Amino acid sequence: MRHPLKTLALAGAVAAGLGACATMDDGASAAAPQPAHPVDAARFYSGVWHEIGRNPMKLTDGCVAGITAFMRDADGRLIDRDSCRMDDPVNGKEKVFAGPVDILDPVTSAKFRTHYKVFGIFTFSRTYWVLDNGDDFGGGWFITATPDFKNVSTFTRDPQLSPADRDRLNAHVKALGYDPAGLEFPAQPPR
Repeated sequence: MRHPLKTLALAGAVAAGLGACATMDDGASAAAPQPAHPVDAARFYSGVWHEIGRNPMKLTDGCVAGITAFMRDADGRLIDRDSCRMDDPVNGKEKVFAGPVDILDPVTSAKFRTHYKVFGIFTFSRTYWVLDNGDDFGGGWFITATPDFKNVSTFTRDPQLSPADRDRLNAHVKALGYDPAGLEFPAQPPR
């Protein structure tokens, strides 16, 4: 049996580590691009998006088949549920971070902040900008980044992209000023 204080200390250490990976404010870098287009909030903030590419970070080591799922809770609040599978895209243990979402710019709906809960006690927030989005690549795609110009990720509705479509998506990333060579492309589940 774990000692309650050791468990609390471990939870605090994990929350602190996650907080170190998170952008705690909107401190945008002067080099960070602004969102190119508004997003259709009803379409964008619903359903499942598959994380195709991302900057490597400690928080995602071993994570494959990353998913961002937007849904509503019983009170109608928008929830962001980020998950992945550890090492195996189908049978790996699921890792989940979820929390309520604030849309920061209701005019374009392209900037939002998620307040993630850890162990049901701790909260850390992360701000995302949807830098670009479109309807191709099997039903839709978007590129999101933190406003500090450090982390960028690409998402699509379809978990399986052709090499040509991945190259086209990476060209969008490059056009925004990010180096797609720095991205990792975790394994995806089959369709």
